Amino acid sequence: MKSIKKAIIPAAGLGTRFLPATKAMPKEMLPIVDRPTIEYIVEEAVESGIEDIIIVTGKGKRAIEDHFDSAFELEDSLVKKEKFDMLEEVRKSSKVDIHYIRQKEPKGLGHAIWCARKFIGHEPLAVLLGDDIVKSDKPCLKQLIDEYSVVQSSVIGVQFVPNDQTHRYGIIDPAEQTGRRYKVDRFVEKPPQNEAPSNMGIVGRYILEPEIFDYLSEHNIGAGGEIQLTDAIEQLNRLNPVYAYEFEGRRYDVGEKFGFIQTTLELALSREDLREPLEHYINELHVKLNAANRV
Repeated sequence: MKSIKKAIIPAAGLGTRFLPATKAMPKEMLPIVDRPTIEYIVEEAVESGIEDIIIVTGKGKRAIEDHFDSAFELEDSLVKKEKFDMLEEVRKSSKVDIHYIRQKEPKGLGHAIWCARKFIGHEPLAVLLGDDIVKSDKPCLKQLIDEYSVVQSSVIGVQFVPNDQTHRYGIIDPAEQTGRRYKVDRFVEKPPQNEAPSNMGIVGRYILEPEIFDYLSEHNIGAGGEIQLTDAIEQLNRLNPVYAYEFEGRRYDVGEKFGFIQTTLELALSREDLREPLEHYINELHVKLNAANRV
């Protein structure tokens, strides 16, 4: 049985939704409380059994490589100050076997995945997008890997999205459902408002057979004038079934401002060292807002 040991994390986007903060800082390094966004993604991959990760970067993304490298001076300073808990947190990010390749031109997600084709070879692969953080008892990617072991075919992670948001996602047109698994008639990238075939959106986790590179190599231009991964998945589905799986867990959208703020608040509230003071502050803020509204 084929196993999933390699993963691609695309991180070459310009992060224009977060300008001016992302003018000099990769959006993947924006912190959720005290950890960069991309670290949550990498940890999910590792916890799912991934052994090799390739991050597709672009111009101005050197900070990502530095973050996952060893920091000898910092570690030595923490040892001398006997800050061993902090030392373990710092070392955690440098223990992962990560490789890098640069997407030289911003041609879209599909092109970013294609750039990593030589690293993957002829093995099935995982793809994790950095705009989605998923908190669940079993890692989201591991759920898809387990499903892949059953169907031995590509599996795409999906969740429900509201009607007014379907135009922002790749959407599936489901044919039939077995538990949480869907057989899919079509994969549609960012359908126009009110034209989506369902409310099941593709939300940033994929297990793909290596044949996906055959379709990505055609460099067909899709929505937004870019090479879209969803379009290649649609082509792959015509010859080999590509299933959708409605994974369990709370998904956070950190690819836009409100979702980023919401994620920061909720993950901060889940931490014992921050919950009580943050709840107190939120209650105080609520009182102030109510008073202001009465004026």
